[in-house]
Amino acid sequence: MSKKKIVKVKPIPKGMHTVTPHLVCNGASKAIEFYKKAFGAEEICRMPTPDGKKLMHAMIRVGDSMIMLVDESPEWGALGPISLKGSPVTLYLYVEDVDAFAKRAVKAGAKVIMPVADMFWGDRYGKLEDPFGHKWEVATHIRDVSPDEMERAAKEMFSSK
Repeated sequence: MSKKKIVKVKPIPKGMHTVTPHLVCNGASKAIEFYKKAFGAEEICRMPTPDGKKLMHAMIRVGDSMIMLVDESPEWGALGPISLKGSPVTLYLYVEDVDAFAKRAVKAGAKVIMPVADMFWGDRYGKLEDPFGHKWEVATHIRDVSPDEMERAAKEMFSSK
C-alpha cells in the first residue's frame, strides 16, 4: 500500500484577502472589459460555460484586491443588480487619485451618483454606478480625522439639512 503525500496548502490563497467581492453581471465578459478600461483592472482568469455562452467564473485584480465575476444564471439564483432593480451592496474603493479615477470611469461609461468632494471623515470621495448596476464609492484619503472631530463634523452636516 502506497502512502499519499499530504501537501499543505494555505487556507487563504496567495494574493487573496479575507473578503473577496463576487459580482453577478448580466454580461460578465463586457463587465471585465469595462473594469479594465474604467478601473485599470487586470484580468486574472476566465472560465466559460461548456457551451461558451456565459462565464461561470472569472477573476480580475483592481489595485491589490481580487474581484470574482460570474454571468447571471437565474436557474442558480444568480441575478445581477439590473435584473434585481438595484443592490443594497456598494463597494468602497481606495485609489491614489480619486478625481482622475472618477473621470476615467465616467469616460468608460460609469454614471456619477455623487460628485467627488472632500468629506468630513477625511476622504475625497464620490459615488459611481457602473453599466452593470454595481455601485462604487471611490475615495482618496486626504487627511486623518480624530473620532471627536468626525463626530462634530457629522453633527454639523446633519444639523444643516
